[in-house]
Amino acid sequence: MPTIPTWTLAIFFWLHMLATVVWVGSIVSISLLFLPAIQKILKPTDQLALIDTMQKRLEPIAWFSLGLLIVTGLFQMSANSHYDGFLNTSGQWSIAILIKHVLVAIMIVASAVQSWEVIPEIRRALMKKDKADQNELIALQKRETRLLRINLVLSVLILGATAIARAA
Repeated sequence: MPTIPTWTLAIFFWLHMLATVVWVGSIVSISLLFLPAIQKILKPTDQLALIDTMQKRLEPIAWFSLGLLIVTGLFQMSANSHYDGFLNTSGQWSIAILIKHVLVAIMIVASAVQSWEVIPEIRRALMKKDKADQNELIALQKRETRLLRINLVLSVLILGATAIARAA
């Protein structure tokens, strides 16, 4: 494979870091700042309505960031001198990258459940307006919060695996 020019690799690194900041930053902001604040001041119905509105803006950005992370990550990995092939675990870098990719796959599944299962359930519950079951709303809110916290923990672990790979 031909060597990737330095300027091209720099652009891939920059885009990768930018997408990481957007994706992980949004998870951190929502989990640690936004949800605790709205839980203190809004009723469950209003909380879910706000979460739904916010998700409509955030989901396309998050999924675009994920796609960008995958594309730029593949280029970075192929240009790395430690890369010895798919599923190769010959060294610290390879093991850290494999762990990182497994964690990213789990994160994608959690995000998919959130985007295509939980958020639509929230939207259906909100359509009922005043007839919505409060227990159902609370359960949906807890499920959304749990998925966000799972993604928060996974993103921290992914950044840790990245740090280990960079140190190799």
